[in-house]
Amino acid sequence: MPQFELFLLSSIALTLAPGPDNIYVLTRGISQGKSAAVSAALGFASGCLWHTLLAALGFAALIRQSELAFNLLKYAGAAYLFYIGIKALTGKSNLQLDTRQDNKTLWLIYRQSIIANMLNPKVTLFFIAFLPQFIDMQAGHLATQMLLLGLLFMVQTAIIFGSIGLCSGWVGAWLKAKPGVASKLDTLAGLTFIGLGVRVALQSQK
Repeated sequence: MPQFELFLLSSIALTLAPGPDNIYVLTRGISQGKSAAVSAALGFASGCLWHTLLAALGFAALIRQSELAFNLLKYAGAAYLFYIGIKALTGKSNLQLDTRQDNKTLWLIYRQSIIANMLNPKVTLFFIAFLPQFIDMQAGHLATQMLLLGLLFMVQTAIIFGSIGLCSGWVGAWLKAKPGVASKLDTLAGLTFIGLGVRVALQSQK
C-alpha cells in the first residue's frame, strides 16, 4: 500500500510553502472576498486531478522529455494569467471587493483557477517526481496507487487553500470599509496575476 501518512505530512508541508498558487488564492480573497477565494482554492485542488491523471498515464514523462510540449504548456499558462491580470487592470474583469458573489461569478473563478493550474507544466512534473516516492512497488497497480495519492493531495489542498481563502476574505472585508481601496486592490490583483504569469513563463524543465 502507498505510504499515506508520510505522503500526507509531506503534502501539507509543500502546500503550506509560499508559492504562486497560494498567492493566487490570497489575491482572490483580498480583492473579491472569501467566497471567490474558496472557489479559487477548489479550482486549484480540482486541477490536481488533471496532473495526477497525466502522471498515472505517463503523459507527464512526455512533457518532461519534450521541450516543445513543455514550452507550449508553459506559455499558454503564462498568457492566461496575463489575460486575467490585464482584464483586472483595465477594469474589464469580474474583480471587485464584494463578499457577495453570485453563482455565475464563482463558477467563472473556479474554472479560471482550474485552467491556470492545468496549464502549469511545473505542477505536472512535480507530480511525476513526487507521487512515485510514496508508492509501494511490490503491491503493483501503480497507476491506481498514484490516483489514490493524487486524490489525497487534492483533498488536503482544498482544505489548506480554502482556509487561506477564508482568512484572506476576512482581510478583504475589513479593507472594504476603507474609502478608495477597491480600485487599488483591483490594480494590485492585476499586477499580481501578471507577475505570476511572468514567473510561469520563466520556468525551465529542470
